Amino acid sequence: MYTLYYSPGTASMVVHLALLEIGADYQLELVDIEQGAQHSAEYRKLNPGGKVPTLLIDGLPFHESAALLTVLAERHPEAKLIPPSCTVERAAWLQWTVFLSNALMASYRLWFYPQELGAEEHSPATRAAVQRKIESVWEQLETHLSAHGPYLLGHTFSGVDLLLAMLMRWSRNMPRPATEWPALRRLADLVRARPSWQRLYELEGLSAW
Repeated sequence: MYTLYYSPGTASMVVHLALLEIGADYQLELVDIEQGAQHSAEYRKLNPGGKVPTLLIDGLPFHESAALLTVLAERHPEAKLIPPSCTVERAAWLQWTVFLSNALMASYRLWFYPQELGAEEHSPATRAAVQRKIESVWEQLETHLSAHGPYLLGHTFSGVDLLLAMLMRWSRNMPRPATEWPALRRLADLVRARPSWQRLYELEGLSAW
């Protein structure tokens, strides 16, 4: 049994999707980030960083969405969310997982939380620079998917595609959303058609893209 501390549409989304893909028993605990519940003393005992997600595995708390995706995929190999160990496919999976975490997740924090750069709001120059940084990642991914897609590992769906689709969703209100790149949009459409994605929307009360 797993317990996922989550907030709808946040970085917990990929962990929730993985749990649904795996078909494991789990329970959800809502962390109301709009009310600052992630900063409560009780929650910080589980996650000292005051962020979501937190996943209880055998009663112990673990953090970082990409790491949790990897752990779940490895604990449930029958779900085929991760390629077998010691294969080039596994190496590619790890490469893309780390790349998405470093290049996109970190950049999104700068986009959504300007206070992390010491300002209440971005200056036009800073906002433009962060936008260019994110869009440069879309360009790189578009080039790869156009040549080797439709998924990051070619014709085989895997858990890293769940991570990418979540990150694409976060761009929906940006000046140029990720879905404006054709190969990226194709991958998003494939992931959004999966039962796990549709079930998550029901459970988390999400709508639209």
